[in-house]
Amino acid sequence: MDNRSEVREFLTTRRAKVTPAQAGLPDYSGHRRVPGLRREEVALLAGVSVDYYIRLERGSLAGASEAVLDSLARALQLDDAETAHLVDLARSANASPVVRRMRTSSDRLRPGLQRVLDAITDAPAVITTVRSDYLAGNALGRALYAPIFAMTRPNGARFSFLDPAALEFYAEWERVTQEVVANLRAEAGRSPNDRHLVELVGELSLGSERFRTLWAAHDVRHHRAGTKRLHHPVVGELVLDYEAMELSADPGLKLSVFTAEAGSASADALRLLGASAASPDAHRALS
Repeated sequence: MDNRSEVREFLTTRRAKVTPAQAGLPDYSGHRRVPGLRREEVALLAGVSVDYYIRLERGSLAGASEAVLDSLARALQLDDAETAHLVDLARSANASPVVRRMRTSSDRLRPGLQRVLDAITDAPAVITTVRSDYLAGNALGRALYAPIFAMTRPNGARFSFLDPAALEFYAEWERVTQEVVANLRAEAGRSPNDRHLVELVGELSLGSERFRTLWAAHDVRHHRAGTKRLHHPVVGELVLDYEAMELSADPGLKLSVFTAEAGSASADALRLLGASAASPDAHRALS
């Protein structure tokens, strides 16, 4: 992925989201040709020259100091995830060709991680990559995400955008697809030369108009905890809280654990799902 294009489009879309009123600036013109701030207004708020900001927005983050990036983040009112993305884009712009070619994410599962998964017996747990590959799960995790694990190459992004079953499986499909793209976009900033990520983005762009629209928005978000609402093909409706934890010994891998509120219908459904997964006929029920 081209770093200059990524920088240009990210800064342009962020600038368009901030109005003069939100930035505390007067607007005397009455009519504006841009939906948000003008370039000179961002430069004023960031404390840099207009020419320098224009150079930044044209995609040249190489050499930008931490102070400049911090001022730019404040001027554009970036949240934590957007600020981290800006820093990642700057780091990539300043990286040597050798560093740019390096893969920083893992796609292999150590045996010890599978043992950790198997030790979690009362809650679904899965390990995924930054590209939304589902590498492994405990018995309940594989049962919960049976439609994804049934894929030849289990991948949550492909399932969400290219499999019609995702529309029924995810009760909040629109929100889920936004989160998937926001995660992929953030990873693109960290690892712009990840060949597998580039191929995945290309595949999804060709196959899904929804993906193309969301990808063009350049939104990034952190999704480390929240609620999933699923319509499971075996046990029906499920409302599950999740905690997603990055595995420090395995860069790019994430452990997600799902729980249901005690005494809830979802807790009962999880127990039923566990019993179904443990039965001799589980493979037929969950296929």
